[in-house]
Amino acid sequence: QVQLVESGGGLVQAGGSLRLSCAASGNIFNINRMGWYRQAPGNERELVASISISGGSTNYADSVKGRFTISRDNAKNTVYLQMNSLKPEDTAVYYCNALTRGWRNYWGQGTQVTVSS
Repeated sequence: QVQLVESGGGLVQAGGSLRLSCAASGNIFNINRMGWYRQAPGNERELVASISISGGSTNYADSVKGRFTISRDNAKNTVYLQMNSLKPEDTAVYYCNALTRGWRNYWGQGTQVTVSS
């Protein structure tokens, strides 16, 4: 079992920044990759960014490239999402995800990000 706890969401004006954190605990040695997804009302959950825990390779949704940065601190078992130049369309509930080597997904409880225009 893996437990994920997110923090850092909130309300920000367009053009502002927020940093999300996701702390993992439990059977963390089986985690292969971690990422952030988001879901806006009426929309499906979509991948925002992900990162390899071992090699650090990253990938991003086209809509956030150049504005968001995902990073990891393996000593703290924490993954971060730095979000800059936020837009109203970034408003969503953001979920942390962990994918194990056995292809099992774990999810955090979600944190609300609201960007006002």
